[in-house]
Amino acid sequence: MGRTRTWGVITALFTLAACGGQATESAAPPTGVSVSLNQWRSDETSHDLEVSVRNDTGTRVRFQDVQLVTASFATLPPTRVDTALGRTPRTDLRIPYGEARCDPEKIPPVRPATVVAHVQVGDGALRKVEFPVHHPDPTLDGLVKAECGAYILRQSVDVTFGDTWTRAGRTLRGNLVVTRKGGSEPVTIDDLGATTHYTMLPRSGGRRPVAVLAADATRLEIPVEVTPMRCDWHAFAEAKKAYLFPIYGTVGGGEKRYLIATPPAPVQQTFLAYAQDVCGVGGS
Repeated sequence: MGRTRTWGVITALFTLAACGGQATESAAPPTGVSVSLNQWRSDETSHDLEVSVRNDTGTRVRFQDVQLVTASFATLPPTRVDTALGRTPRTDLRIPYGEARCDPEKIPPVRPATVVAHVQVGDGALRKVEFPVHHPDPTLDGLVKAECGAYILRQSVDVTFGDTWTRAGRTLRGNLVVTRKGGSEPVTIDDLGATTHYTMLPRSGGRRPVAVLAADATRLEIPVEVTPMRCDWHAFAEAKKAYLFPIYGTVGGGEKRYLIATPPAPVQQTFLAYAQDVCGVGGS
């Protein structure tokens, strides 16, 4: 009986020691390894960003997975990357990020962020590490302002592309459609932005403002014309941002914001065929 009690005490002590070791395991980043956040222009369409890793040591560091954690965006599950890095001033690990957490009336300030990863240093054990991100992070701040600004503007209106587009000389003509979604204040469309590959201008020639959706109106059509920004066919074929048109507007006398209007796939094909013809190049 006494021997059983003794072994029970020893087992309990080992168990407590093991649990205590797990509880106190450090989540601090490895010495000489840090991260920052960046975003390539092509990643906006896929809602990705880059976790840029810097390793100032000669020790290999393997990243098994990476996750962005911040109150500014919905938290997504960790992204498997399985990347081993030696000394490097910057190596980008691309991961998706969640929807911005927005307020319907004002753009919230960007919140602190952490990059959480499972890493292995040299031949050591795989462990969970939390990399602090410098606050306020300019990349996240820009994303919050863009997404939440569009979210606020879309509480009042949405902007879409009409179905009918016709060739007029070297331009393509059609309509932007502004549809009220909520509220009763006048909505001013201040300007139409270009994409990486197309210029879009109001056919009226009006700018700042282009047009106004009156307080008692629910729908407005803006005649526009589109021309190619460039005639590099390979760039057209590979472009990810060719059809992301920024539309700038204000609700009532509020702050100017912008949303991104994207033509549906059939209209994109119309734009592409038109650009091919105008530029005198052939698709592949």
